[in-house]
Amino acid sequence: MTATTAAVEAVFRIEFPRIVAGVTRIVRDIGIAEELAQDALVAALEQWPESGVPENPGAWLMAAARHRAIDLVRRKEVYARKLAEVGRSPADVAPPEPAEPDAIDDDLLRLIFTACHPVLSAEARIALTLRLLGGLTTEEIARAFLAPEPTVAQRIVRAKRTLGREGVAFEVPYGPDRAARLGSVLEVIYLIFNEGYAATAGDDWLRPALCEDALRLARVLAGLMEHEPEAHGLAALLELQASRTAARTGPDGAAVLLADQNRARWDRLLIRRGVAALERAVAGTGEGAGLGPYTVQAAIAACHARATAYEETDWDTIVALYGRLAAIAPSPVVELNRAVALSMAKGPGPALALVDALAADPALAGYHLLPSVRGDLLARTGRTREARAEFARAAALTRNARERAMLLDRAEHPVRDDR
Repeated sequence: MTATTAAVEAVFRIEFPRIVAGVTRIVRDIGIAEELAQDALVAALEQWPESGVPENPGAWLMAAARHRAIDLVRRKEVYARKLAEVGRSPADVAPPEPAEPDAIDDDLLRLIFTACHPVLSAEARIALTLRLLGGLTTEEIARAFLAPEPTVAQRIVRAKRTLGREGVAFEVPYGPDRAARLGSVLEVIYLIFNEGYAATAGDDWLRPALCEDALRLARVLAGLMEHEPEAHGLAALLELQASRTAARTGPDGAAVLLADQNRARWDRLLIRRGVAALERAVAGTGEGAGLGPYTVQAAIAACHARATAYEETDWDTIVALYGRLAAIAPSPVVELNRAVALSMAKGPGPALALVDALAADPALAGYHLLPSVRGDLLARTGRTREARAEFARAAALTRNARERAMLLDRAEHPVRDDR
């Protein structure tokens, strides 16, 4: 690979989302926009080795893709007729500004909301978002989620077809629709991060590249939607969670639990960024009067970040925050996390009663963290034999090799020295 070719591909990967977004505004079809962006890449690979890399390569690629888009729509009779009706020129193809005062005019934001439209399945939204906004290839997405490449490719193709068939507008919704759609956008970014932070399957405990992609998307969204508290809340949560990445695995790649992590390895810059984003989220809700679920989770993560040692964690505050989270986003998983915090604040007894009650919830059937938490609580109450069985059951349920090894080790040694 020549230096020029490497430069073309590097610039294209960075600029790809904005190019697709800008071209989609012209052609109103994500699939066609992606093809035109790829055409611009081919043109750059052909021309730049002879002419040299332009002073502003991103602008060059955008211009090349836009010219192709305009040429395409010029050839369409329907487009020409519409232009004649409204008296517009092919170069002026942006939609009229909505009259609503909270309308947002940003092509990248439009692309985020389109790729994360609820008409698509969660799996399709994730794949399409990583392709269009993360700039990942189909092969990279398949590798990240341990899925066959043809499956991911079909998922992306079907997602584009569905958006066209359903007539999904390339726009940022406003009013109540924006609030409803924002949840889908935040969920997709959160799911991408979680898959990187604690992989559900495979040989690796972490997939840092996925965490980085999700964090970048969260930052972009928060920057584009500065008046949406939950956008800042999600950014805060991911910044704070990502700050622990280096400490979450040992030299051999084995998982390291929160209680055992070397906090000197936590990234203080990411923590500062996370706390600042959390402050913006809280301020945007009237100093916490109506915190959303991501902001509450960020507040929990901030409690961990502020503690210089595991034993100094403000568990009482964390229990209260989990109670608040359960009130606004009820979930058995939230209750399970609250039980863990309760065990640290009040002891394993009260927490074990809560976990035993959760065992009957069908939503947690097959969820490996339920027996894992129960095993830890049993070990701390001296019920070692039962604890071994719970850790073994948890190991059998997980599909992640690193996590399985950790749980099997706990089955062998259920009582921790620091408990």
